[in-house]
Amino acid sequence: MREWQSLAHVKWECKYHVVIVPKYRKKVLYGRLRGEVGKIIRQLCRQKEVELIEGHAMPDHIHLVLSIP
Repeated sequence: MREWQSLAHVKWECKYHVVIVPKYRKKVLYGRLRGEVGKIIRQLCRQKEVELIEGHAMPDHIHLVLSIP
């Protein structure tokens, strides 16, 4: 079932698939850095009032599914 967001005369469901890739896809996102990146992304989402639906950190890129009002 879809969870629509709404205002007075509008209903919407906006989800974005974001991929963050380091230059030349160098495999730098592992170990301690991988955990730190996750904390930073969650903190940014809280600050900007963005819902982080799903996120995966791979050694050479990060996948995020965001719901942005």
